[in-house]
Amino acid sequence: MATLASGPARKALGLFLAIATLALFLLNLRRAGERTGRLAERLATSEKSHEIQRQMLDAASRRPHGRDDLLERLRDGGF
Repeated sequence: MATLASGPARKALGLFLAIATLALFLLNLRRAGERTGRLAERLATSEKSHEIQRQMLDAASRRPHGRDDLLERLRDGGF
């Protein structure tokens, strides 16, 4: 009967623990990569949204401030 104190059983247990540790490490690494990918995608979406908002604010700052300004722009061909 093999006990944990015997040589082959101890080697098998050590090998099993090493394989289990490696498998858990690889799974954790994969999850971290997926998380990083999601964060990168979220950042790209946020940057795109902020750029659109900046363009909208820039366009709003250049708009005519009243009816008279609009008429002058139309007469000058500013549109």
